[in-house]
Amino acid sequence: MKSLKKKRRIQILAAAAVALVLAVALIGYGFRDGINLYRSPSQLAEFHPDPDEVFRLGGLVEQGTLKRGDGHVITFAVTDGGATVPVRFEGVLPDLFAENAGMIATGSMQNGTFVASEILAKHDENYMPKEVADSLKEQGVYQPPNS
Repeated sequence: MKSLKKKRRIQILAAAAVALVLAVALIGYGFRDGINLYRSPSQLAEFHPDPDEVFRLGGLVEQGTLKRGDGHVITFAVTDGGATVPVRFEGVLPDLFAENAGMIATGSMQNGTFVASEILAKHDENYMPKEVADSLKEQGVYQPPNS
């Protein structure tokens, strides 16, 4: 009788372990395209991502680099004070997007240019995304709001 209970316990533990491994694999598979890592321009200068890797780039829009091309193509440069990355975006920019303002873009690197699929801009004059503020502080360029 004890042998049957022991066998049943081992079977239940084995089934639970298989279910756990399957659940972790399914969760990982579901998140594979949904996780976008944040990188600053200085981090991109040190580490070059794969061309098909989608990530977030944040910093300040560099003064004098915002250019509107044909149609909805916009080019500009993003800086954190330590490095600058050229950005190309095709679409409509947020209303509060401006030079010397914080922004975060989602996209990938193609031939040395960050091609953005989505751009997020600050929502008022006092807000700056935490990631952007942290990378600007690292470079010593951060200026607190109302300074």
